[in-house]
Amino acid sequence: MNLNEQLRALAIGHYVVGGLHALFACFGLIHFAVGMSFILQPEAWNSADGAPPSWFGLMFAGLGGAFVLFGWTLGALTMLSGRFIQRRRHRMFSIIMGGVNCAMLPLGTVLGVFDLVLLTKEETRRLYGEPDTGGRS
Repeated sequence: MNLNEQLRALAIGHYVVGGLHALFACFGLIHFAVGMSFILQPEAWNSADGAPPSWFGLMFAGLGGAFVLFGWTLGALTMLSGRFIQRRRHRMFSIIMGGVNCAMLPLGTVLGVFDLVLLTKEETRRLYGEPDTGGRS
């Protein structure tokens, strides 16, 4: 595979992994909904000990909402990085997103490693229209 084909495959990988980040973040919507039901309908959760405290619902909804927001943001930024790779723009943004994705086991790690390997090559720098550094990164 030549470098252009590798970068095309890398861009497709960004779209796939970004979509998976966003999809799996939707699981946090369950926590958000349960937390909101604790807040809005505490009588539905009454037990022999009484209704749970309102802070419990706020915590449940807040953590679920934060998880969803983080996952959707990460997914959108990963897909945006794929778009930038496809258009050969903002190489440093894609390198940074590759580093961030390295923390997202297992698929994000694979994608991040390939990002770092491909995007730091001197040939890639030339494809992006950046000046030659003489072998320095």
